[in-house]
Amino acid sequence: MAIRLIVTINAAPGRGAELAQGYRSRCAEIMNEPGCEQFEVFQSVVNPDKLAILERWRDPAALDAHAKLNSTRPSLLPDLRVGRGEREDYEYNRTR
Repeated sequence: MAIRLIVTINAAPGRGAELAQGYRSRCAEIMNEPGCEQFEVFQSVVNPDKLAILERWRDPAALDAHAKLNSTRPSLLPDLRVGRGEREDYEYNRTR
C-alpha cells in the first residue's frame, strides 16, 4: 500500500521563493531513496509564503526508512521557516 504525504510549510514573510529554491537539492536527494515515488515542493500562487511538499512512498517500510535517514539530516533553512509545518498522511488509492 502506497502512502501519500502532504506537508505544508510556512516561510518567513517574503521568503517563500527562497525557501522553495532551497528545497530543490533536498528533493533531488530524497527522490533517490529506495521506495520514494514522489517528493516535490510547490509554492502557492495565492500565498507565495506557503509551500506544500507532496510525497509518495511505495509502502510504510519505505517511509519508515526515510524517516530514520531524515532524522540524521540537518534542518533545512530553519531561518526561512515559520513554525513546524503540518503533515497529513493518506493511503494512496488512485481514484481515476
